[in-house]
Amino acid sequence: MSAAPLLSSKPGRHAAAIARAVDVLISSKGHASPLRLERACALLRQHAPLHWVERPGVRPFWAVTRYADIVAIETRSRDFAAGPRTYLASEASEAVLQRVTGKPQAVRSLTEMDAPDHAAYRAVIQGAFAPPALRAMESWLTQWAAEILDRVAARGDACDFARDVALPFTFRVIGRMLGTPEADDARLARLAQAFVAAEDPQRRFAEAPGDTMRMAMLALRDYFEAVVADRRASPRDDLASLIAESAPHGAAMPHYELISYFILLVTAGHDTTSLALAGGLEALLADPGQLERLRAEPELLDPAIEEMLRWTTPVRHFMRTAVGDTEVAGQVIREGEALALFFHSGNRDEAVFDEAGTFRIDRSPNPHIAFGRGPHVCMGLQLARMQMRAMFAELLRRTSHIALAGRVRRVESPFMSGVSGLPIHIRFRE
Repeated sequence: MSAAPLLSSKPGRHAAAIARAVDVLISSKGHASPLRLERACALLRQHAPLHWVERPGVRPFWAVTRYADIVAIETRSRDFAAGPRTYLASEASEAVLQRVTGKPQAVRSLTEMDAPDHAAYRAVIQGAFAPPALRAMESWLTQWAAEILDRVAARGDACDFARDVALPFTFRVIGRMLGTPEADDARLARLAQAFVAAEDPQRRFAEAPGDTMRMAMLALRDYFEAVVADRRASPRDDLASLIAESAPHGAAMPHYELISYFILLVTAGHDTTSLALAGGLEALLADPGQLERLRAEPELLDPAIEEMLRWTTPVRHFMRTAVGDTEVAGQVIREGEALALFFHSGNRDEAVFDEAGTFRIDRSPNPHIAFGRGPHVCMGLQLARMQMRAMFAELLRRTSHIALAGRVRRVESPFMSGVSGLPIHIRFRE
């Protein structure tokens, strides 16, 4: 038996509004509608911050929308496991993927692992994301940002910033680290985006999200099986070789975890930063005064990037499962019950962020949770910041005017969402 929810079983004037808010929170279209989403999250934080959700076609779970509760769960890794349920998905999608893998999850990478596997597998490539390795990339990142903008400038004064700048810029970073050729970037990015946002009409390959994920997963598997075979025959100085030759527990990495590792890197390694770049620029264009202030005060770039990360929060949720009976904020959580931690809602929590619904480039302090918290905090957080710093520094230096030139498009997905289409007019300096 499940524990009684905070409010959903109690009659009252908020019950209907809470139900509507939950529908927005867990729907793909809800995350492509910022105003609807923010209103839904604000209502849930106020009236049902831990809310038991039962909907046809989705296994029940707790929706967690308050910052303090999200952080408490993330930092209690002994009480809340990352597996076996890591993302919200329909029972139909879960069944399709389980038939393909024969496992409880579509993939089993760092985001699905707990101790002792998590630390052992994370150590495989952690050195590549340590400060000395990242410092060695700084000059190349600046050059690559300049090259991307050169390509845009050569085509005229209009572009789609999300498609023409943010996407190719961020994917080549992870592609270069993995050692895959630039010629494969567009195809791999297409597969990775379909895998993490299979509900989105412009990303999916099939009508059913589970079928899209299956098709993307199998194509990525085939690609990286060939990469692994190549690196085992001829190792190179790249992440693909490190992963292919790794032995996390003194033995070769099993095939399921091996392919999952690559899928994690090509999905989390580019889409999150790409969405933060595009969403960050959209926020600046919505308030031209802040854009001009950032041009005049470049020392604000670092806090502006932190605010972009808080504002966009591309990874909208992860799930955790209670290892035993426990409590969160006075609410009993039973062993085996799943909780969906909505980071985007936590980053708009009025109890933590002054004027939480306002984008401010000088916000300080800014303890956002866009990268998560606790042992599963994103390993690439510093690399993401470096990419955003390199691109925005070059963009502000090279341009005199940027303006929105059409309809903004957002990814329809409750897992990873943000601005995927940002048409702009751009004027480059002579």
